[in-house]
Amino acid sequence: MQARPWFITVEGLEGAGKTSCLASIEHYLQARGMSPLMTREPGGTPLGETLRELLLGSEHADMDPDAETLLVFAARAEHLAKVIRPALAAGRTVVCDRFTDATYAYQGGGRELGAARIQPLEDWVQQGLKPDLTFYLDVPIQLGLERAGQRSAPDRFEQERVDFFERTRAMYRQRAAELQQRIITIDASQPVKVVRATILATLEQRLHATG
Repeated sequence: MQARPWFITVEGLEGAGKTSCLASIEHYLQARGMSPLMTREPGGTPLGETLRELLLGSEHADMDPDAETLLVFAARAEHLAKVIRPALAAGRTVVCDRFTDATYAYQGGGRELGAARIQPLEDWVQQGLKPDLTFYLDVPIQLGLERAGQRSAPDRFEQERVDFFERTRAMYRQRAAELQQRIITIDASQPVKVVRATILATLEQRLHATG
């Protein structure tokens, strides 16, 4: 069915429903005889998880936006070197909870650094590697924050003001509009079963086309 390994990412604001969608993708791929590697950013490696704690924890609430962005890419460099590239080279499909689109959205948009600050770091760290397919789960900000608040105590990003999330969402939507072949936008305010059905139908279509 699949001629090559795929690199699939799932993006979205807090409370968009990424966790349940990632589980659906994993089950779909497993049912078709694949053994996907499920991972996340920031994180995915021991170093990455340590950096994740720094990025999401409240100990450094006033972290400089440039420092934040560099930490994200440091975690990504390790993730690519130790996990993602080796898995793809071994013929294994990788499914990642957030990737560089999140950096454009949160740091480029939310922190107002702009895409031009992110692009050189992406080029340096990724050396041309990009996801084959990205699902962007678009959710109204207030709904997403309400969902996230029911899940756990807010992390450093979830404590940001609404205008931060407005800029973040705007950047996500801008990239989705510019990169429609790769980024599939899904209305995540719909019932979970509708969102899952859309994702699985897209996977079936894309994987079948290359199988």
